[in-house]
Amino acid sequence: MGTDRWISLRLDTETGIETIRAHFTGHAYDPHWHDSYLVGFTEQGVQQFHCRRQLHSSTPGQAFLLEPGEIHDGHAPAPGGFTYSTLYLQPHWLRGQMQALFEDAPDDCLPGFAHTLAEEPQLVRHIAEAFNALHGQDLRIVRHAALDRLLEALSAALHWRRVEQRSPHLPAVAMRAREYLHAHVEQDIGLNDLAAATGTDRFRLSRAFKAAYGLAPHAYLVQLRLSLARRLLRQGSTPADVAAALGFADQSHLGRWFRRAYGLSPAGYCRHCTNLPDR
Repeated sequence: MGTDRWISLRLDTETGIETIRAHFTGHAYDPHWHDSYLVGFTEQGVQQFHCRRQLHSSTPGQAFLLEPGEIHDGHAPAPGGFTYSTLYLQPHWLRGQMQALFEDAPDDCLPGFAHTLAEEPQLVRHIAEAFNALHGQDLRIVRHAALDRLLEALSAALHWRRVEQRSPHLPAVAMRAREYLHAHVEQDIGLNDLAAATGTDRFRLSRAFKAAYGLAPHAYLVQLRLSLARRLLRQGSTPADVAAALGFADQSHLGRWFRRAYGLSPAGYCRHCTNLPDR
């Protein structure tokens, strides 16, 4: 990659945690989400991103905290761009670790972040220590100790939120459409098909869906496929197989969307995660 943007990614196979250190100038990536918790900090510059229907500006000394499924983008508003380090924590791992710390945690709840940005120097320090231990592939005991300190620091920023299959605050048609997209993610779904499956017309459906989830149905489907693609690539599937399994026209089609969301190609992501050559 050129000097205006670069990405360094590692996968800790024991915990499933991805560590990413990256630098971007100008437009970094399009709106997207992850199926993991993002815990990181901006090292240099200003990192602007939309999340929770607000524009945030992350600067050095702040931690940024995103939950799975939270839509966000990325942009560098100032010359020189921004550099950040992030840990991608798998939900099942984080939930298990936090429930071990809090023995009275309810079974039907997940960890959640009350705020997207946190002015917590101690938290930033523990994020950096955990990042360096995992990204640098330090001794296991060093990685474990750094993660334990991070979890203790995160406990002040976390709250428990109840898992609800259906939220009373979202339109029923939008929730039905979302369930349909998840159940038919690999199919070539048209808006008329989706509207018929949810018992409304395509225009009312699109308005309700975007109001509920922040993306139009077609954009949500693309992001859902990309999130699944990332998981399959991490497990060792080839980009060509992933493209075919998830309904992309071909590997190039997957690659165009993947780069727009994550800033690197599917083959590059595979190489970072598996230490295998491009495929």
